[in-house]
Amino acid sequence: MTALTERETGIAASIAAADRVRKEMSQMQSENEKLMMQAREESSAMLKEAKETRDRIVAEAKDLAKIEANKIIADAQLQIQQQKMAAITEVKNEIGKLAVDVAEKVLRTQLSTADAQNHYASLLAEEVKLN
Repeated sequence: MTALTERETGIAASIAAADRVRKEMSQMQSENEKLMMQAREESSAMLKEAKETRDRIVAEAKDLAKIEANKIIADAQLQIQQQKMAAITEVKNEIGKLAVDVAEKVLRTQLSTADAQNHYASLLAEEVKLN
């Protein structure tokens, strides 16, 4: 009978140990799920922060690129304006030279004789008297 009692006690102890192990396993599984959920939340937060940082960096790069492009355009427009003014000045100078050359040739032709020179000098003298 002692053997039967010992066996009952052993079985009861084994059942109690199995219940205890099952409760510990359930508790460990619950803690594991909490840790997994916490890890997912942290991962999600890190991904969100990384995306925000990426978006901010991209926006800053776009702004800098836009500023640089506007600067390049302004510099190009200024250079074009300066080259335009230089070309206009050069054309005006050439026109002035041509006008002087033409006037010189006309005067040489008109004043090729002594009589023409005397007549022109008389006209200039009369103009001076009138003024």
